[in-house]
Amino acid sequence: MPATPVVWFFYKVRWGFQEEFVELFRRNHYPVLKAQVGDRFSSVRVYVPKYHGDGRADWTFAVEIAYRDAEAFARRSNEAEVARRLFPDQERFHREEQRRFELLDAHWDVPLKTMDMD
Repeated sequence: MPATPVVWFFYKVRWGFQEEFVELFRRNHYPVLKAQVGDRFSSVRVYVPKYHGDGRADWTFAVEIAYRDAEAFARRSNEAEVARRLFPDQERFHREEQRRFELLDAHWDVPLKTMDMD
């Protein structure tokens, strides 16, 4: 049986702006992701380092998305459609999403490949 596709999305928030970033993510992007659980995703999890300076400090916020299956992973994203349905005030939504990305020093995505060690 093929492994469930998983992608980690890493964010490095500018110093002093973590709380604002998290609030904007929680208010705007997280609902868009959660709305896709069951259809496209099997789960969405959010992580932050437990302690300041844990290991390499390359990231300050991470999201793990497990896709339902390979077809869901390959399917084109419908996030814009979901966002229009969830947020009638699209002008505010886009302004806040722009602000969320202004708070970043870096962002990268890491699609993972499961290794069979047996």
